[in-house]
Amino acid sequence: MASKGKRLQKVAEKYDRDSFYAVGDAVKIVKDAAADTKFDETVEIAMNLGVDSRHSDQMVRGTVSLPHGTGKSLRVAVFAKDAKAEEAKEAGADLVGADDLAELVQKGQIDFDRCIATPDMMAVVGKLGKILGPKGMMPNPKLGTVTPDVKGAIQAAKAGQIEFRVEKQGIVHAGVGKASFSEEALQENVTAFVYAIMKAKPSGAKGTYLKKASISSTMGPGVKLDISGLSG
Repeated sequence: MASKGKRLQKVAEKYDRDSFYAVGDAVKIVKDAAADTKFDETVEIAMNLGVDSRHSDQMVRGTVSLPHGTGKSLRVAVFAKDAKAEEAKEAGADLVGADDLAELVQKGQIDFDRCIATPDMMAVVGKLGKILGPKGMMPNPKLGTVTPDVKGAIQAAKAGQIEFRVEKQGIVHAGVGKASFSEEALQENVTAFVYAIMKAKPSGAKGTYLKKASISSTMGPGVKLDISGLSG
């Protein structure tokens, strides 16, 4: 822990934690902070929004395809049968099934990161709402995860499409890449995420929508973003 403290202190000397940085400069600071770690840290973004997610007209939820992916290998489960099940397997789904897959989920065996279902499987998947819902994995037509185009949905997930959903405190966060990514790739991913959140502004949002945002690596310090140039 001492070495981590020294590393963070060294990083802290290079930037002002109370200042706001352009995305490119913030990315550079975060990458420098992660340079001495023994594993490839995830770069994360956290945004504070002026919404109250308890109200349906202030819910912020959607998907965004990051230009350079997340750097994480995503495991995808697909609820489908017959020809659609074969299509899912050929498209690279990690788990494919119907009642048998539902049984695994009910037992708590959730060995996947994204869940996709064909429309005809929702009678089966609907029973799993109490398990998948809290984990943010419940298939949803608005997110493109309830669809007859299982191949397209799987390819999008594998290519770096991520889901976002605002939490009770008005915070939305996500992993937007790895510290090993180039500065340009991280900058483009961060910008794409911010724009997706802006585009998802709900009708019920009042006052300032995008309050503040910061990025950090898994073990690094948070760096505040100057969002004035991004929130137009």
